Amino acid sequence: MKSTQSLTVIDLFCGAGGLSEGFRQAGFKVLVGQDYDDRAGETFSATHPEATFIGGPIQNVSPQDLLNAAKVKHGEIDIIVGGPPCQGYSINNHQRGLEDPRSGLFREYLRIVEGIKPRWLVIENVTGITSIAGGSIVKELTEGVENLGYKVEKKVLRAEEYGVPQERRRIVFIATRTDAPILFPKPTHGAGLQPFVTVWDAISDLPKLENGDKNVTLHYATSPKNSYQAQLREASYQLYNHSASKLSLVNEERMKHIPPGGSWRDIPIHLLPEGMKKAKRSDHTKRYGRPKKTDLSCTVLTKCDVHWGAYIHPEQNRSFTVREAARLQSFPDFFDFKGSRTEQYVQVGNAVPPLLAKKIAESILLAEKSLTKRPISQLTQTKLPLNKDYAIAF
Repeated sequence: MKSTQSLTVIDLFCGAGGLSEGFRQAGFKVLVGQDYDDRAGETFSATHPEATFIGGPIQNVSPQDLLNAAKVKHGEIDIIVGGPPCQGYSINNHQRGLEDPRSGLFREYLRIVEGIKPRWLVIENVTGITSIAGGSIVKELTEGVENLGYKVEKKVLRAEEYGVPQERRRIVFIATRTDAPILFPKPTHGAGLQPFVTVWDAISDLPKLENGDKNVTLHYATSPKNSYQAQLREASYQLYNHSASKLSLVNEERMKHIPPGGSWRDIPIHLLPEGMKKAKRSDHTKRYGRPKKTDLSCTVLTKCDVHWGAYIHPEQNRSFTVREAARLQSFPDFFDFKGSRTEQYVQVGNAVPPLLAKKIAESILLAEKSLTKRPISQLTQTKLPLNKDYAIAF
């Protein structure tokens, strides 16, 4: 087994680098990130100066391109990680399914794996992938990985059980062609464990803003109030991406009626959007939600739109800023998300929470350590069959 510091990673569909950041925090060396989103690539490059970013559609990227960027040879990369774009599988996409071309990008992942032959794979996606077309995508993905000579297991992980202040469910596939066991991280937070990290634990040290305010001071409001804030503020000396979206006057008026723990049901009917005036009280449970300070955040999506979910600040009549969304995703504060505010929200919402990624990385390290306890004759690796065509698009 290599030392932790020498275990190498290529991150496909890397976005701003949530998975990469978690693996880096666990001691891995990230060599390359690849994504079609140029703005996310700017963020990745700024926050991962040790790595090379390759932009453009993955269909245009060859395994050799990635190996050249990493300055390694076939078979020398330890781990390929990645989360193929999930919009085609998400419950928030009402036209989801096999007809969505994004649903076939996992085949590009497998094409790259075949050409690089890493020792480990990590694939992350939304849980909705399990129900599309009767589970055929999961079946094809699993069989594709196995046909390349890997053993693979999957599990749904809850981000809040690993110190992320957010209700977030994701399915994670871990595969290896080594003799190491496949291990998933054990929860660290919840009943009988450490208490969940709350919304207020995550954001209470950030400066107060009014609706539409820009953060001009770039200074924190207070010193860190807890270990979570101290951890995310490490190596950060100023504040980025903390400005409030300008909401309409009617939305400001609506928010004044919503208490912590409340939602659209607390808004006087004459102020409700027309489409919600006849809604059932059981509908739209998260819309215009204002979480309590002691709550977990609802899932951070690609925009903190009050029409979508519980994204109203617990005390202030405004929506969460990009920085607050990043805190709820467990991104360190030194991440300065590039592009427009809309592009920044997308980068944050699409990411794997770094703290969850770190726990996954640590579980792989634990599995790797088991190899050192076996006789050298038992440390075999399965050969990968070649010439499989995984570049087919839906």
